[in-house]
Amino acid sequence: MLRSTTFSPVSTRPLAVLFDLDGTLIDSIGLILASMRYAFAKCEREAPSDAEWLTGVGTPLRTMFERYSPDEAALDAFIAAYREHQFAHHDELVTSYPDVPETVAALARAGHPLALVTSKTETLARRGLTRVGIVDQFGVIIGCDSCERHKPHPEPVLTALHRLGYQPHEAAFVGDSVHDMAAGNAAGVLTVAALWGPFTRAELAGASPDEFLERIADLPQLLAVR
Repeated sequence: MLRSTTFSPVSTRPLAVLFDLDGTLIDSIGLILASMRYAFAKCEREAPSDAEWLTGVGTPLRTMFERYSPDEAALDAFIAAYREHQFAHHDELVTSYPDVPETVAALARAGHPLALVTSKTETLARRGLTRVGIVDQFGVIIGCDSCERHKPHPEPVLTALHRLGYQPHEAAFVGDSVHDMAAGNAAGVLTVAALWGPFTRAELAGASPDEFLERIADLPQLLAVR
């Protein structure tokens, strides 16, 4: 689907709001980096820098490890080690970003359908949402096991819209990575770059989001003028 140059909804329904998870709703960056370092140490390989690893955040874990794996066996070993650390330390290292529970609840009260679009598995996504107390607000969760193609491809975004019964011009996608913005732009939704995550405005600008947002608490006001 081609993205229009101007986002101009014609629906009178409240916009559907799609969210990324890591770096957008939950602060799991410390867990992501610690699990990465553990995996490389256990597999006796030199780990990439934190900055290099974070460039892949927003894509499936398998995709992130593929460039460091000479074969499928090495890839599976990396993922198993990463999951070992991730599962053991998830709840102690995952927290909510400021104002997330309150803002998500306010959007739901205002009639905005909510969906999650993440590159985690649906099970892990539910665990993260449960950890910060907002799982009940999301009737639609699209994980890496929900689609054949993943961000930055638009399929996860379009799948979420299909399940919600909404069209692209009736939706916004809030995410913290260039992969989120690329998927949203390709799907034709309003893209909102979250600046409270690990990436800077300059890093996200290259992905051409429609809007930048400094605080999630300002999201309802932004959507109200759309």
